[in-house]
Amino acid sequence: MGRRGIIRFKKDHISDLPQSIIETILTKMPLRDAVRTSILSSKWRYKWATLTHLEFDDKCVSRTHSKSHAKSNLVNFITRFLFLHDGPINGFALSTTYLRSSPNIDQWLLFLSRKDVKELVLEFGKRKLFRAPSCLYSCQKLVRLKIVNWELAPPLSFKGFPFLKHLILKHVSIAPDAIENLISGCMFLESLNLCSYYALQLKIRAPNLKDLILEGNFKELSLEYTPKLVAICVNLLMSNIISSCNFDKFLGGALSLERFIGRDDFTLYTSIGNTIGKTQMKYQQLKVIQLYEVSFENIKEVMVVVRFILNAPNLEELQISGSWESLSATEAPDLDFWEKECPSDSTFERLKIVKMTHMNGFRHEIGLIGFLLVSSPVLKTMSITPSVYMTEDKSSFLIELLRFKRASTEAEIIFVKDEV
Repeated sequence: MGRRGIIRFKKDHISDLPQSIIETILTKMPLRDAVRTSILSSKWRYKWATLTHLEFDDKCVSRTHSKSHAKSNLVNFITRFLFLHDGPINGFALSTTYLRSSPNIDQWLLFLSRKDVKELVLEFGKRKLFRAPSCLYSCQKLVRLKIVNWELAPPLSFKGFPFLKHLILKHVSIAPDAIENLISGCMFLESLNLCSYYALQLKIRAPNLKDLILEGNFKELSLEYTPKLVAICVNLLMSNIISSCNFDKFLGGALSLERFIGRDDFTLYTSIGNTIGKTQMKYQQLKVIQLYEVSFENIKEVMVVVRFILNAPNLEELQISGSWESLSATEAPDLDFWEKECPSDSTFERLKIVKMTHMNGFRHEIGLIGFLLVSSPVLKTMSITPSVYMTEDKSSFLIELLRFKRASTEAEIIFVKDEV
């Protein structure tokens, strides 16, 4: 037989790779494509069935004009995948707009609970909240849980997830006592990300919580016991429901705080019910404060800012942004506020960077800038960004700032153009 008649077979090096490397290759693919590798050879027929992290979404099935058909295909795909799966499942993620309700989800969660799943992500479309099946609370080995657009109603017998460290709840409906019991029942919880537009009353008791993100409407917020909390980011929106929160009530249990970001209505929200007196709380570890949408026409909001920074003696970086709605408000008339409320011996020994953005030239903005300049002996830079909507009669404050006394000989004032 001539050379042309000889058929040469090249060795299949990929199939001989270690299982861990093959699994890494398969995890880089969409699950639909991972399953298709079963046609490569007999060795690959069930390689996909040993994956430990599973991510299902609408792309797992072919596009179709019929949503009911797409839903049926997705349910069948997931059910068959789990039925043929062999080995542990450490992570399971389902993100879909097709499923609104399905008895199969209950079965899947029961199956996952028996597999001791560690990470669970359940994200559905926004049109209607999905009622969580009871099997969700049987996943007692969870370390990370993310739920989006679900309605949660834990049974009375539920005592929390004993190993949970990371919890993300977005657009979730849950009773106040249920969410509080859920949080306090997760003794090892380290990070909490909660987005709610249902005006929750929330009291947080979490002895190991380190990172907290809150967004939406809250009727009441209280950090009752968070001794290890070091980072907070809040994006609070005022609703028609009257809030009973104030600065002391919200941040009273966060004395280990190192970094704080307050967006939207934070200063307005925490100013409600505040007395103008000084708080006794000290945030000795707090190094970074970022406050956005501060209305310098509202004396109570200004007071929140002042109380916060005065009680952060080791502050290193401060960023404050004025309110976009300032031009429609009436400026606060308390002209001797800074002399009365800020001790002349106040010193920020470590403050090096100050950023003031969307400044409108109001008196309390100028007062705060002057106070920071005269009280910060190691200040390096203070950048000021005037609002693009600043009126001409207010623009003279930029020249006035250059004449302010500075405690730091190295302090540099930088004016930045607002790009908005």
